[in-house]
Amino acid sequence: MQIEETTNEGLKRAYTLTIPASDIEGRIDAEVKKVAPQVKMPGFRPGKVPSNLIRKMHGEALHGDAVNTAVRESVDQLVKEKDLRPAFQPQVELVEGYEQGKDAEVKVSVEVLPAITVPDTDNLKLEKLNVPVSEAQVDEALSNIANQQKSYKDAAKSKKAAEGDQLIIDFTGRVDGEEFEGGKAEGAPLVIGSGQFIPGFEEQLTGTKTGDEKTIKVTFPADYPAEHLAGKDAEFDVTVQQVKTETETKVDDDFATSLGLDSLDKLKELVRGQLEQETAGLTRTQMKRQLLDTLAADHDFDVPPTMVNAEFEQIWQQLQAEAAKEEDPAKALKEIESEKDDYERIAERRVRLGLLLSEIGQANNVQISQQEMQMLIQQAAQQYRPEDRDRFLEYVQNEPMAQAQLRAPLYEDKVVDFLFDKAEVTERDVTREELEAAIEAEEAADAKPAKKKAPAKKKAAAKKSDDKKPAAKKAAAKKAPAKKAAPKKAAAKKDDAKADKKPAAKKPAAKKAPAKKAAPKKK
Repeated sequence: MQIEETTNEGLKRAYTLTIPASDIEGRIDAEVKKVAPQVKMPGFRPGKVPSNLIRKMHGEALHGDAVNTAVRESVDQLVKEKDLRPAFQPQVELVEGYEQGKDAEVKVSVEVLPAITVPDTDNLKLEKLNVPVSEAQVDEALSNIANQQKSYKDAAKSKKAAEGDQLIIDFTGRVDGEEFEGGKAEGAPLVIGSGQFIPGFEEQLTGTKTGDEKTIKVTFPADYPAEHLAGKDAEFDVTVQQVKTETETKVDDDFATSLGLDSLDKLKELVRGQLEQETAGLTRTQMKRQLLDTLAADHDFDVPPTMVNAEFEQIWQQLQAEAAKEEDPAKALKEIESEKDDYERIAERRVRLGLLLSEIGQANNVQISQQEMQMLIQQAAQQYRPEDRDRFLEYVQNEPMAQAQLRAPLYEDKVVDFLFDKAEVTERDVTREELEAAIEAEEAADAKPAKKKAPAKKKAAAKKSDDKKPAAKKAAAKKAPAKKAAPKKAAAKKDDAKADKKPAAKKPAAKKAPAKKAAPKKK
């Protein structure tokens, strides 16, 4: 095979490969000899069919296979001889006009990964901002938990129901004088003011007492999920079986026991651990920002345009999807169009950092074990419907690019942890507000000077961090099974070359509402 380099510009390479006709013919001869023992033809004993007849019968298929194999092996040989590190699968094209019996010319174009000097990881210096958890914070969290565990006791029969009281009711609903499916229940709990039932239902029960009977008139919302009820007027005959008032929940050992713990001290220990874990995520975010900003400042090398384009397209598609949900989609699209250069710069930075972290990981033997990889695949499979999971697993096993996409975020986290361990870390105690302010300050420091800020809502939808591994390549054309329906993830945020997305502060778990009845339930 002859190799002629036709392009060598930046990270772009192009070659013309000439595969001798004799090579292709030799492959066909070898294949004929291989299949001859299995070929059957009337008038010949098995394995005795002449090779010229085999060529006549199967020549076109054998020739096609031979050319394909020759091209594939020639490209592999090119990559090895030229010591290429392709960023993506090389583009290969058989020159038009090729005929059997002639040399085959093949055009190969490829983008290569840049040569990256692995940085010295022995002199990294980082500051770790810790947020100690105070007793006051633990007490506040316990109070929130207690408020979520409301209990009620029977009130006097003369007690008039007010907001916050719980009623135990029986009801029967009718539309156009006819009862409807799901419009009847006995012993249903309802807290006045909870918004549990359709608008107007709870308000009309204010002032009722135990034993009262009342007919309530309401209108189902126009967007009510049950189409046959949407927008319809309805009447409900309601009997108040009992009015109940909220009882005070004491935070003591008995309360802890009701939650399945041995004592109040154990409950406090658990709550403290949860609060520490929550702020630990912010601490890691702040440290990772420092680390990636340090790496970005010290390294500037060319990155494959195709990888940058792929990364940018991911960002752009998410931004466009979010813009389409705005009150004025046209205005939102125009705004992100005005910031397009910034997003392209973000995509380039993300790709550069991804390649750099990958190089650091390889140089320091950071690896993902087979067990870790299997756990990643199994976790990803849970996003699919049960009937599609086997198909997804088969898809991942046969698609190296799909595996690369799954492993990339974990691999980057492991490299970051490796660098954290190598760094000289100084620690400082701060409040949560100070830690969040430090993260925001790092974001602002990287922001483009004189850049007009987007509205708060838009910023929340548009910001995107570059902590995700950007070097993961696209999977091949074969599609994975469709994922099961799931709540839509918030669009990645534009973070103007930031290191990590700031997690939202965790809120106390919402109180679990009583089971709602089908007919009067507010969706």
